[in-house]
Amino acid sequence: MKLMKRYWLFIAIVLIDIAILIWQPAIGQKITNYTVSNFREMLFVIPPIFILLGLMDVWVPRQLMIKLMGEGSGIRGTLISIGLGAASAGPLYGAFPVAVVMMQKGASMRNVFTFLSAWATLKIPMFLFETAALGPVWSMTRWAASVVGTVAIAAVMDRMISGAERKLMLESLPHD
Repeated sequence: MKLMKRYWLFIAIVLIDIAILIWQPAIGQKITNYTVSNFREMLFVIPPIFILLGLMDVWVPRQLMIKLMGEGSGIRGTLISIGLGAASAGPLYGAFPVAVVMMQKGASMRNVFTFLSAWATLKIPMFLFETAALGPVWSMTRWAASVVGTVAIAAVMDRMISGAERKLMLESLPHD
């Protein structure tokens, strides 16, 4: 019962999908195909991310993370966050487990926000595609604007989070 309570939305969606498959087979088949495709994508994306997270957890000492990306890391922490986010691969939902480990290891909220925003907007493969398709001036302009926006948004979000909210977030993280 506890499991059903926890996953009620997922169960409801599956039941709705089954009902659509029964009443509108053509639409239901499309829904099923999309669901299977998304599930396959997640099966290929999530395991490598969790392997990398395990390696990061073991190989990166907390003190090093605090030094490089903690509260006092300044521009170095921002640049590392942008670099990690830009070098990433995979969909944005893969960034959130990485952000959790960064928080557990002592990265500042500003750097976590910078990382998440960089993952969403500054991916190097996307930059290379844009350069080839739209030209270097356009892609460099978009990338520079995205860097400025990423840093500005992270700073604003960092200021908007109260001390109590910050404490609550850190307390809610999974612990070893």
